[in-house]
Amino acid sequence: MKTDIVVDTKGMACPLPIVKAKKALDGLESGQVMEVQSTDKGSINDFQAWVKQTKHELLKHEEDNGIYKFFVKKV
Repeated sequence: MKTDIVVDTKGMACPLPIVKAKKALDGLESGQVMEVQSTDKGSINDFQAWVKQTKHELLKHEEDNGIYKFFVKKV
């Protein structure tokens, strides 16, 4: 998937992945896609809740060798 920015939050615990993702997303334009990489297992629920709150679109999330990747489209 083509992304406009990759945010590396590996090794960070909640709420830092969300904080860094929000800051990065603020710099994007509507329609752009951000990939967030995290090793925090709790980030799965955190990102789903955060995207619902902010009305942005979680295109997909996947897990690869303990790294969780979230693809968020800015509305």
